[in-house]
Amino acid sequence: MIADEKALVLFSGGQDSATCLAWALENFASVETVGFDYGQRHRVELECREEFLAKVVDIKPDWKGKLGPDHMFDLSILGQISDTALTRGAEIALREDGLPNTFVPGRNLLFFTLAAALASRRQARHLIGGMCETDFSGYPDCRDDTLKSLQVTLNLGMNTRVVLCTPLMWLNKAQTWAMAEQIGGTQLIELIQTSTHTCYLGVHDLIHNWGYGCGTCPSCELRIKGWEGFDASRRNV
Repeated sequence: MIADEKALVLFSGGQDSATCLAWALENFASVETVGFDYGQRHRVELECREEFLAKVVDIKPDWKGKLGPDHMFDLSILGQISDTALTRGAEIALREDGLPNTFVPGRNLLFFTLAAALASRRQARHLIGGMCETDFSGYPDCRDDTLKSLQVTLNLGMNTRVVLCTPLMWLNKAQTWAMAEQIGGTQLIELIQTSTHTCYLGVHDLIHNWGYGCGTCPSCELRIKGWEGFDASRRNV
């Protein structure tokens, strides 16, 4: 644990950010969370946040005392200026430049910028995000280089020393499941399965062994592959 240090977790309500929240509770003295409503198609993820936050503190005795306030920002303007499959009803496809049309330009840059402003008021030095460059959809704002550059810019522009932490950056989805199990055991695995949402299409009435989702969108495909790899490794132990 980093004694006397506070972390602010970008918590969407999905699998990756839920794992990061558990990681932060395990490693920091106090933790707060922030979510963003940007008109996302899978807005059900925001409804999952409250349930997960209420239940995750029961996994370990000291987590309840560490978890502080949750914050929610209205970023509807991001949805208004974005023409993507995550903010419109468009079919998921590749753009002409090779990026998936689920990429919301500026999203993570804006998330971290606003989180840094909030962290300044809340005296939190560590900003935690679930971005990953190993098993991801090719989003340029998830890359390690992007976020290291952003950290420098934020500290120069705000005269602070915030640290952008991305504990999943070099993990695949199977390893992310394994991290969750290592931190919180079967109880955390089951909570992620039943109380998070990662499906791009917002399908939350079909539950699988890997959680809720349509099972066919790119996000679900990554999660299915990750669960199968994780489950196979557990069976081989």
